[in-house]
Amino acid sequence: MVDDQLAKLISYEAILHELGDNLIRANSGRDALEILLKTDVAVVLMDVSMPELDGFELADMIRQHPRFQKTAIIFISAVHLTDLDRLKGYERGAVDYISVPVNPELLRAKVSVFAELHRKSQQLEMLNGELRKLSSRLIATQDEERRRIARELHDGLGQELSAAKMMSDGIAMQRRPTESVRQTAAEVSVVIDRAIQQVRSISHLLHPPLLDEVGLHSALQWYLEGFTKRSGIQISLGVQPHDFPRFAPEAERAVFRIIQEALTNVFRHSEAHTARVNIAKEDHQVTVTVSDDGKGISDPIAGLRPDSIGIGISSMKQRVKELGGELRLRNTRPGTLVGVTIPIGSVAIEYQPVQTTNL
Repeated sequence: MVDDQLAKLISYEAILHELGDNLIRANSGRDALEILLKTDVAVVLMDVSMPELDGFELADMIRQHPRFQKTAIIFISAVHLTDLDRLKGYERGAVDYISVPVNPELLRAKVSVFAELHRKSQQLEMLNGELRKLSSRLIATQDEERRRIARELHDGLGQELSAAKMMSDGIAMQRRPTESVRQTAAEVSVVIDRAIQQVRSISHLLHPPLLDEVGLHSALQWYLEGFTKRSGIQISLGVQPHDFPRFAPEAERAVFRIIQEALTNVFRHSEAHTARVNIAKEDHQVTVTVSDDGKGISDPIAGLRPDSIGIGISSMKQRVKELGGELRLRNTRPGTLVGVTIPIGSVAIEYQPVQTTNL
């Protein structure tokens, strides 16, 4: 409550007391600014006519600060009551303009509404924060589950298949096997070889060991070579700088998964013949682009409309959001471009190997 006249502040306090909210007095615009910088304020109730700094000037200063751009401001005036005065107040971000004498019930109702909106906004922000934490934990859990399944495939099924191959090879090497037995054993050995290779490929796709061992650049080279063989789409990779540095493991995993998901969408939906992946590290950010020469995407998908995008793009969007970055989709006619920018400062440090309500 901002007014240079103490009597008015006392009267506002008497009117609003029954709301049960925390009421703070400010005797001038400068006092109000000091309070705002130290306190979370839901509503600013201020007089227009004040010495040194009037209400309109104070509102301008409040709105210039990012924290207070949505703070509710209610003007009260006994002098500035023309339509031009009201317009001037609303242009400065006022949510209401009340004339004197004040109707106590009306003032209580107006302040109560905006105070409740502030409380709901705070609750929503807390829920969004919890949702972001939950989403981050879910992504981490998914990555850990991929790692576990990859390990089980390699150590479990992979070992069983290797044992079966040794047994089939042993049959073929027995003394004087019949031609049919030798041929059958050879065919079984070939089938098991293919199965071992498939298990190895699935295991590495779930969690590429190169990503942990030597970093993002090498893991991407391995993945793109395999993707080209499996899909028939020619993929090229551009990396800047050539000696691409390492980042924290969670950042490298996120970038790898984003590229993996983007290329999966290229294979499934684009009908493309070629695609290109570019990844660049600049002073304060990492930029990733995945482009193709396919049929492109619809405008709603390019606009990342929630009712138009699928699970894959939603996953990419969430990963980028967790890292404080930005995801962009656009038609390049022909084709589609997926762009990701991630600020390094908020994402990760350079990789280091692990050693063994107020009113």
